[in-house]
Amino acid sequence: MIITRTPLRVSFAGGGTDLPSFYRKYGGGAVVSAAIDRYVHVLVNDKFDAAIRVAYSRTEDVEVLDQLQHELVREAMRLAGVPGGIEVHTIADIPSEGTGLGSSSSVTVGLLNAFHAYRGTLKGPAELAEEACSIEIDILHGTLGKQDQYAAAFGGVQFFEFREDDTVRVAPIPLTTRDKERLASHLSLFYTGITRQAQGILKRQEARLGENRESLRRMRELAGPTRDAILAGNWVRLGELLDEGWQLKRGLSAGISTEEIDAAYARARAAGAWGGKITGAGGGGFLLLAHPPEQSAQVASALSPWRKVPVRFSAEGSRILFVGR
Repeated sequence: MIITRTPLRVSFAGGGTDLPSFYRKYGGGAVVSAAIDRYVHVLVNDKFDAAIRVAYSRTEDVEVLDQLQHELVREAMRLAGVPGGIEVHTIADIPSEGTGLGSSSSVTVGLLNAFHAYRGTLKGPAELAEEACSIEIDILHGTLGKQDQYAAAFGGVQFFEFREDDTVRVAPIPLTTRDKERLASHLSLFYTGITRQAQGILKRQEARLGENRESLRRMRELAGPTRDAILAGNWVRLGELLDEGWQLKRGLSAGISTEEIDAAYARARAAGAWGGKITGAGGGGFLLLAHPPEQSAQVASALSPWRKVPVRFSAEGSRILFVGR
C-alpha cells in the first residue's frame, strides 16, 4: 500500500501568465503562490485480480486501463507504467472541483507520486511537476497553466518563473516559521459556495489573449513587488497589490467575477480588508483577502454566511506518507 499527501495552493500574483499560450509568446510568466495545509490524499493498493478499481466522487470497476473514465488516474497510471491490478482512492480536504485551489493538479501530482512509488521509483518535485503538466496540458489538451503542478510538487511559498523555452525557475521565498505565521494572520479564505469549471473561463481568456496582453504583462510585473511585500512584511502593500491584480483579472474575460462576488468584495473592503482576489480562474471558489488581524471578525461578519477557512502554509510539497503491505 502507498499513501501520498499533496497540498492545495493559493496564488497571490501573476495567475494567467503561466499559460503556455502567454509565456511562450510574450516573454515569459511569473507567479507568486503558496501551498496551504489542505491536502489531497491518494491511496494505492494491490488488487487480488488484474482489474482496476478507482474510488473518488464515484467508483469505477474496470477490466483494462483504457476503460477508465477518470482521465487523470488513467493517464498517470499509463505514464508511470502501472497497467492494472490495483485499487486507487482519492480523498480531498476541500471540494475537489471548481474551487480555485489547484485541486486537479494536486490530484495529478499525488497520483504520479503514488504510482511511481508503487513501481519502486522515487521522483523529485521537478519531475513530478513536469509529468503532471504533460498529462494535463499535452496529453489531455487542457487549457490551464503550470503553476498549480509546481506548487503541489514543491510546496512552500514560491516565486515561479515560466520561461519562453518551457523551462521553469523555482525560487523559494525565504520566510521563517514566524514570518509565515505573521503572513497567515493577515489572510483569510472564504468559500463562496460557487463551483465552476475553470476550463471554460480559461478558454475565453485565451481567446482574448491579444487584447489582454498588456493586462497580463502588468499582472506578471506584480509578481516581483508581491514577493518583496511578503519578504518585507508590508501587509498593506500586499493587499494593494492583490487588489490591483484582481481588478486586472476581472477584465480578462466574462465570468471571472459576478455581481454577488463584487458585492461581497466591496463589503469586505468596507469592513477593513486591504484587498484580495478570487483564487484560480475566477467565477467562484474561494475569495482570498488580506486584512489587519484585528479586523478578521468584522470581515468574516461582512461575508456571512460564507464559510471562513483559516490560511496556514505547507512547507512540503507532495510526499509519501506510508509504504507497506
